[in-house]
Amino acid sequence: MRRGAFVAALLVGVAVGTAAHAGDRPIYQSPPAWVVPAPAIDTNKLTESSPILLRLDNQQRLEGGRVWSYVDSATRAASSQQLAEIGNIKLPWQPSQGDLVIHAVEIIRGSQRIDLVKGRSPFTVLRRETELDQRMMDGMLTATLAAEGLAVGDVLRVAFSVTRSDPTLAGNVQSAAPLLAQPAPIGFGRVRLSWPETSDIRWKAYADGVNAKPVSAGGYRTLDVALPLAKQPELPDDAPARFRKLPLLEATSFADWSAVSKAMAPLYATDGSIAAGSPLAAEVRRIERAKSTPLERAALAVQLVQEKISYLMLGMDTGNYVPQTPAQTWERRYGDCKAKTLLLLAVLRALQIEAEPVAANLQMGDMAAERLPSLSAFNHVLVRATIDGKSYWLDGTGAGTRLADLGDTPRLGSVLPLRPAGAALMPVLLHADARPDLTIAVDLDDRGALDTPSIVKAAITLRGGLAEQIGTAAAQASQAQRAEMVRRLLGQQVGNGNYIDPVIRYDPAEGVAVVSATGLASTRWARRDGRYRLVLDAAVGKLDFAPDRARAAWKSIPVALPGPASIVYRTTLHLPDGGRGFTLDGDRALPEALAGTRLKRSLVMNGDTVTIEDRIDQVGGEIEVASIPSLRAAVSQARGRLLTVLAPTGPVGTRAYYDGARKAGALAPTDAMFARVVADDPKDADALTWRARYRAATGDRAGGIADYGGAITIEPSTDRYLARAALYAALGDETRQHADLEAAYTLDPEADEVLGALANYRANHGDGDGAIALLDRRIERAGSKDRYDWIVTKAGVMADAGQRDAALAMLDTVITERPGNAGLLNMRCWLRGTGNVALEAGLKDCTKAIELADDPDAALDSRAMIYYRMNRFEDALADVGAALTDSPDLAASLYMRGVLLGRLGRRGESEAELAKARLVYPQIDRDYRRYGIAP
Repeated sequence: MRRGAFVAALLVGVAVGTAAHAGDRPIYQSPPAWVVPAPAIDTNKLTESSPILLRLDNQQRLEGGRVWSYVDSATRAASSQQLAEIGNIKLPWQPSQGDLVIHAVEIIRGSQRIDLVKGRSPFTVLRRETELDQRMMDGMLTATLAAEGLAVGDVLRVAFSVTRSDPTLAGNVQSAAPLLAQPAPIGFGRVRLSWPETSDIRWKAYADGVNAKPVSAGGYRTLDVALPLAKQPELPDDAPARFRKLPLLEATSFADWSAVSKAMAPLYATDGSIAAGSPLAAEVRRIERAKSTPLERAALAVQLVQEKISYLMLGMDTGNYVPQTPAQTWERRYGDCKAKTLLLLAVLRALQIEAEPVAANLQMGDMAAERLPSLSAFNHVLVRATIDGKSYWLDGTGAGTRLADLGDTPRLGSVLPLRPAGAALMPVLLHADARPDLTIAVDLDDRGALDTPSIVKAAITLRGGLAEQIGTAAAQASQAQRAEMVRRLLGQQVGNGNYIDPVIRYDPAEGVAVVSATGLASTRWARRDGRYRLVLDAAVGKLDFAPDRARAAWKSIPVALPGPASIVYRTTLHLPDGGRGFTLDGDRALPEALAGTRLKRSLVMNGDTVTIEDRIDQVGGEIEVASIPSLRAAVSQARGRLLTVLAPTGPVGTRAYYDGARKAGALAPTDAMFARVVADDPKDADALTWRARYRAATGDRAGGIADYGGAITIEPSTDRYLARAALYAALGDETRQHADLEAAYTLDPEADEVLGALANYRANHGDGDGAIALLDRRIERAGSKDRYDWIVTKAGVMADAGQRDAALAMLDTVITERPGNAGLLNMRCWLRGTGNVALEAGLKDCTKAIELADDPDAALDSRAMIYYRMNRFEDALADVGAALTDSPDLAASLYMRGVLLGRLGRRGESEAELAKARLVYPQIDRDYRRYGIAP
């Protein structure tokens, strides 16, 4: 464990010692008399299993409103990496508030002790504003020293003190020391606090397992805590902050929160802070002339501070707590939360608006009531204004706040008003935000077809700080950069697609940004149980309510809910065929609240257009453990009723349907949008590939081949070669099919899809031995998981190559190893059916495969072949019908249904089904002639 990682944490608190103030250079002297030396380190007893951190001793003395923090650490250089980490010593301190006192820096090597500081001042002092990129300047100095001569196996000991004093605490003292817990490996660890018996110091440890009690001796009370503590109990991620065990030992002389409030209140006095005739006074007059009501004026005051003053945290000198004056902030045009709050207070009070500063913790406000009263409990300050009896929480460090947002409540838990008379902690009661953070509006035009890309118009409206960031970035970006911003945001929030005509508009008056584009998006329709369906719900399906309270120790821990946050999803859906036959299923209305989340839905279905708006408001708060089961059940039940659009049963989404839609011109708008998408970036191989898939799926194979060719020219890939080869195969162009398969193989001879396709081609074109050899090499390197899939492929290839009996014998052997493998059973059934052998055994294979398979369509088609050979035509017809329920374009099943209907004398129906099969795969007759089957 690195010694340097602990240094900053060990110096938490406000401290000063008895050394003469040296400011910007370290003092070299012995430890103070009250320090109790740690046990000596015996390097002869060290082994490879000894901890890296052999000693971590932190002792603090709180006296006379001052604290001295003493640290003694010893770290073992167990490796060259460890040597590099610890060999460069870095000790930070705040020179305006105290000193860095060096007591010892030494290398312990066996019985040797090599003193690195004796008789000299070897440390170099640097000023490093390490958080400047986060808009923070703290004025810290860092004393650095390279430990010359340190070698692997040595122990580096560093003992030092840091003193700090802050006059703004009005004589009070506050301190905190980290408490490391297992599994942190430490040889000797200790935190020791001491203070005069006459001082009213209170202390508190939050972690479990701290049983220490103060002991009085020599006029001082001393508290010792041995480290590491026992491993701390785990907590669920959604536990409220107050249940989290801070790994700290805190001490304070503040009597209560009122005392803290009183100490800080004078820093935010505003009398006389805006001089008459000053530029700041002119801003106040401008606001008074612009608006007449207190609320409108408050909104302009917040906007003034947020937009005119950039954020820069100033922690130099006494700036950790003391804000710069409003005049300084206005002149410099920068300030931190303290400066912005004081400026906002001054402006509001000049506008005769009641306002006060409040201290807050942005992350752990819920924990404030559990902590000792001190300023360490807070990391932020903002304004609470009271207008018409209502509290408004106004934050000058925010961005994009407008009148509509003024009443929103920040998630701060409890805050501390800073008042001259003092104040207790005050809870911030949460409610839903007035405006959504995001409004996602999507218009999906599916009037052409369901299972093709949707023509989309999308707009995302953002408000507040994010809107301002996007507006600023867009103003500085190039056209290409703005387009990429739009595409990235729409891809995240709307879904995959190709977006064109990107626009970013920022409205500074309303504090909103609108990001919009049009284009094509992947279809949201999915086929299940023979019908296409699209889930319209954007509320219940996005709820994440799965709290874990299974452990006994968690039974009393409530669930902390996120928020406040709000999002609106607005979807307009245009349906084909004038919306005829389309219905809605699921909840048309939503409960007002579900699992602590507020919901609101509006829905209109009119002809071929469905419009839905779902608003989701997370408002924070907590859910008691006793309510979890019923709420979890309510969410589960609501998930089972997601609002869904159901398409009519029938040929919707099939190749025959697309053929009709294309002939009727219904696909023309989609064709036109694809043309625009491709023209927007002619060198976008992915856009060409997408259009190629679309064209191929909707009957334009020639167009698909052309687009794949264009994409391959730009960016060759095995997927594109294989897809074009499949189109050539469908058209009977075996020469070009073979060329593309070989090109794919040359590009990636190890690709599984390439090997399978090439082996099938070779087997059907006189090179059965070559096809089998290709697969044997793949099977040799297959893992246990995919080996049987490749054996299935090999069996099919062997049969195509005229080795059906050998293929069946191989399957017999392998199925003995894996009798429950649905793929193996289906292939054996298929080979028996197409070969018209062992039909009863084949029937058993297929039936078992259907029972075992996650997707039984292939096995149903195979069993239909068995039934056909048995002249059980009605049973065969039932199986192909079942296979076509969710795979309506399964060419083999369509063809067999046509054949079967012909055998049953239903000639008209037979011709219709055969036409569908040939539309899906024009070479289907050729393939089935190999099995001796023809209409």
